[in-house]
Amino acid sequence: MKSPYFTPLVTVVLLLAMLGIGGAVYPGLLSVQVILNLLIDNAFLLVLAIGMSFVILSGGIDLSVGSVLALATMISAWLLQVAHWPPLAVIAVVLLLGALFGGGMGAMIHYFKLQPFIVTLAGMFLARGLCYLISINSITIEDPLYLAMSQTQLGFLGGFVSPSALIALLMLGLAIFLAHFTAFGRGVYAIGGNEQSALMMGLPVARTKVLVYAFSGFCAALAGVLFSFYMLSGYGLHAQGTELDAIAAVVIGGTLLSGGYGYVAGALSGVLVLGTIQTLIAFDGTLSSWWTRIVIGALLFIFCVVQRLMAMGAARRAAA
Repeated sequence: MKSPYFTPLVTVVLLLAMLGIGGAVYPGLLSVQVILNLLIDNAFLLVLAIGMSFVILSGGIDLSVGSVLALATMISAWLLQVAHWPPLAVIAVVLLLGALFGGGMGAMIHYFKLQPFIVTLAGMFLARGLCYLISINSITIEDPLYLAMSQTQLGFLGGFVSPSALIALLMLGLAIFLAHFTAFGRGVYAIGGNEQSALMMGLPVARTKVLVYAFSGFCAALAGVLFSFYMLSGYGLHAQGTELDAIAAVVIGGTLLSGGYGYVAGALSGVLVLGTIQTLIAFDGTLSSWWTRIVIGALLFIFCVVQRLMAMGAARRAAA
């Protein structure tokens, strides 16, 4: 797919440059386990970014994913510790509820012609509020399956990865297939490029938009399950602001905020860039953790400006 726009290749170059410079300054940074930890620690964020990629590709936005993640942890913890449900049933229910929540927002956006920003902002407040209806305190998870998923280490290249990291990579593979090798994926790109043209071509716009937000809700709930494995708790304050990290990862990964162009695989490079920034600051040891936000904000600003400038340049060339 040819395009004059900023591509994920630039993000990969940036990632390699950061790792190279960081490895020169901090020799331990390039050890196999430190690199694998980037994926282990950010597996839930990768899953969030995968769902967000589809939403942004369709020309929308989803501000509810961080709150849905927190709600998923709360529902999981309550069902496991209070209602004593079997863990597989809990995971299935949480994933279904996440998909229904996202699909409901997608239906409202399409059929009531509401702005995605407003609808998903309301969804963010709703999901976060529901967390505190379940409990205002953290609920510790002691289920054996969750403990096993938290503690299991799968050997890889002389180091290890967690089951959550493997699940995130499998989701990425599935998402790449959906985006680039199915009619659903082609519909997402068409809607993001020009929704009216997609309608005129006879594409199922309504179904596709609802499915996009349902998939984002599903990914947010799955990220909540992975976060539960990681934290072994449910809490209403989990993942505050994570929706913005997911958006940043998608944009830094090369997807246009206006929709219609980008690669789902770019979500991985975007997440790894964010993780590398955090790791570099941790290795330095003298910088405040707030520098992570400062650097991410600066990168996001640069990527958005460059995308816009290149888009304007392409428009001028087309007009000429």
